Amino acid sequence: MPAIVVLVKNVPDTWSTKSLTADFTLDREAADNVIDEINEFAVEQALRLREANPEFTVVALSAGPVGSEEALRKALAMGADDAVLLIDDALAGSDILGTAWALTNALQQIPDVSLIISGVASSDAGTGALTGVLAEYRNQPALTACNSVSIESGVVKGVRETAEGHFNIEAPLPAIVSVTDQADKPRFPNFKGIMAAKKAEIRQLELADIGVDPQQVGLGYASTAVTAAVTRPVRTQGEIIRDEPAAAAARIVDYLVAEKLISDQK
Repeated sequence: MPAIVVLVKNVPDTWSTKSLTADFTLDREAADNVIDEINEFAVEQALRLREANPEFTVVALSAGPVGSEEALRKALAMGADDAVLLIDDALAGSDILGTAWALTNALQQIPDVSLIISGVASSDAGTGALTGVLAEYRNQPALTACNSVSIESGVVKGVRETAEGHFNIEAPLPAIVSVTDQADKPRFPNFKGIMAAKKAEIRQLELADIGVDPQQVGLGYASTAVTAAVTRPVRTQGEIIRDEPAAAAARIVDYLVAEKLISDQK
């Protein structure tokens, strides 16, 4: 059966206090980890596509350390058919290129992949580049930042919303899609799904299984490097202006000019 592969990731909970290790990588052990919320929207789109096109099967794929299977079990509880975890110590600290390369090769282990769905950007990194890099590695079209997705006669169609309006985009399968949090609201797993997910066998792969050399991934071989980091300043309350409309407008303009957000040229 053709497969829809949905990419999921275990990330530190949004409400957890986050910190960095000595090498400037995220200290995942110091925070509660959960499935990335945007991935739930991606899983929901995959499930809806399967419901509309029963010839497809849904496979959840993740790459990460021990504990990453929890994100996969959430996807299984929601309704995914199978799950695959790429787990290898050499992956630690991989940048976007290394991660995408590892995922590209892991995808080769899943038969007949017709569509790959991801969230528009992960909450722990936020680059939003994975879809585009995967598209380059796999030489396939990418539909990014979609609010809705459908499949018709071998063509995937999406709607992207921007400040300029709505755009209808499409590409022939196989293809790659990323979805936003404006897509269909993720379903809640039922009790039967949760229990089945707990017992489900998750296929595990290592780098050797997918033909990736450890020197192609990991922090030591990343194409980018973090050399310094500072703590974000505590957010302070803004100034509230209660003058008459004309005076208030003038004060706001003066502030914007002072902050160099607008020009003071007449």
